[in-house]
Amino acid sequence: MHPAPSVIFFTVFSGIGFGLLTFLGLGYPSVTGLTAFAFFVIAYLCAVGGLVSSTFHLGHPERALKAFTQWRSSWLSREGWCAVIALITMAVYGAGLVFFDQRWVLLGLIGAVFSVLTVFTTSMIYTQLKTIPRWHSPLTPAMFLSYSLASGALMAGQVTWTISLLAIASVIQVALWAQGDGAFAASGTTMATATGLGTMGAVRAFEPPHSGTNYLLKEFAFTVGRKHSQKLRVIALVLMAVLPIVLLLLPFSHIMAALAVASHVAGALAARWLFFAEAEHVVGLYYGKR
Repeated sequence: MHPAPSVIFFTVFSGIGFGLLTFLGLGYPSVTGLTAFAFFVIAYLCAVGGLVSSTFHLGHPERALKAFTQWRSSWLSREGWCAVIALITMAVYGAGLVFFDQRWVLLGLIGAVFSVLTVFTTSMIYTQLKTIPRWHSPLTPAMFLSYSLASGALMAGQVTWTISLLAIASVIQVALWAQGDGAFAASGTTMATATGLGTMGAVRAFEPPHSGTNYLLKEFAFTVGRKHSQKLRVIALVLMAVLPIVLLLLPFSHIMAALAVASHVAGALAARWLFFAEAEHVVGLYYGKR
């Protein structure tokens, strides 16, 4: 699929924001007053900024509010409700820390749970798509959640948790790549199954459906060379996990911590670009792209 910058920014930074809110809701770090205010500002800038950026890819952003009415059947709607509940709950919880020097434990736990659920519902928007076999796997929500929690731990300054969660995120990411590379073939989807004409003999396209390009070719038939893909995977993994772990194992300094955050974010953006760029939509079969 063609990687849209707004969706990449949304999935990465909302994950970071809600990951940080999760740790703040659990009481990590244990801060109050202006220090707590700073942490919440960072979390909300990432979470809300990511959510707002997601509307840039919509054909009619003004209709986004209508998504809230479809919570029974739509993961997008469920994501919206979970995000609103998490943000409101954590705002009240944060007010207690900032203005009253009080940690309202129950509110924090509720906010943490809905922060995690927001990331999970985001991941399910992609996981549910059987038309993209690479995404249709339990490893997809596992990847989204592991990235979010690892980045949240990193932003919260929880070094031990960060190192462990980055290692877990790396393993899940590699497993998702390995499983995804054979997912399209394993799905058994071909031109014959896509058209339902397989019982009549070999099926092939006589000619393209049209002479020019169209939205489907632009959005769903994007391909990235395997050679470049492998290089980007290594770069993403090193920046997302390996380098931050090395930096965190060195004697602590704010410079090292900032470099670890910058490296992780750059690696997460690269990995998420690949997540979309390598996705193979079955509609490409009609155009001879698969």
